[in-house]
Amino acid sequence: MPYINIKITKENNEPTKEQKALLIEIITNLVSEVLGRNKALTAVIIDDIETDKC
Repeated sequence: MPYINIKITKENNEPTKEQKALLIEIITNLVSEVLGRNKALTAVIIDDIETDKC
């Protein structure tokens, strides 16, 4: 089972839920195409990283 963890800094209200959903779809398809893995068994996790603007 592929497990992909993406970390993205939050800036200007991004990434949006729609952008995250698109990233998950594209990464899942890519892993399936390149590695031949089952899409249903692929986990893509997105962690939002807060940036301090001190």
